[in-house]
Amino acid sequence: MLTLTAFMAIPLYYIVVSAFKMPIDMAQSPLGLPKNWTLQNFATVFATSNVPRAFANTLIVTVAGVFFQVAIGSLAAYGMILHKGRLTAAVGTVLLVAFCIPMQSTLIPLYRMEAALGLVNSLAGLVLIYLGGAVFCYFLIVGYMRKLPLDVLEAARIDGAGPFRIYRSIVLPLITPILTTVVVFQTLATWNDFLWPNVLLSSTENRTIVLQVYNAVGQFTTNWPQFMAVTVIALVPVTIFFLFCQRWIVAGLAAGSVKG
Repeated sequence: MLTLTAFMAIPLYYIVVSAFKMPIDMAQSPLGLPKNWTLQNFATVFATSNVPRAFANTLIVTVAGVFFQVAIGSLAAYGMILHKGRLTAAVGTVLLVAFCIPMQSTLIPLYRMEAALGLVNSLAGLVLIYLGGAVFCYFLIVGYMRKLPLDVLEAARIDGAGPFRIYRSIVLPLITPILTTVVVFQTLATWNDFLWPNVLLSSTENRTIVLQVYNAVGQFTTNWPQFMAVTVIALVPVTIFFLFCQRWIVAGLAAGSVKG
């Protein structure tokens, strides 16, 4: 594992170190440390490219997309647990089949639907596409909810609490571990997604940060340190987020596998 980790860390090291080099230093010593550390590449990137706007777009899409994915997924799981019957079993089967279908096979139909609604090249249309991730959230959360003590929910119902009151006051606090895990997974997937922004977004003003990195290949083709600086800007927020939340990932999944 240490050998594999070192192998995987080499590209990351190369990107980060190169972002602080001048072009001549990068050419002379690709893997060596910079002779003179400089922030000029970052200053040039912010001054000559659309990185701040792309960063803001990605933040908006990620926050909105993950919020609605988790909300829809948790409510769907709650409904499945609360009302078991033939209808919910049929819906669960449809969701399972839909989850197994490769996303690429639905790309053209989804694009045509977005075009018919006038949502192509808009952040709202991108968020709408990401709502499909609610199915993944549902499958993780419903497995966790099956471990909840249903007697507590029944007691709250006898005391006069309605379905949404039970969901808000009892269910949400009990499923916090798996919710945190789902939020981490979906945040990483949404922030790093390249396929859908590349398909749906065409204008410079609506680019996400990953799409900005892709387009920076042509913009900074003769200045690789500046391209590496754009890459570092895209990596830093999601890396910090993952390092901060990683302890909840395994904890949430493990908690859902043990009853009581």
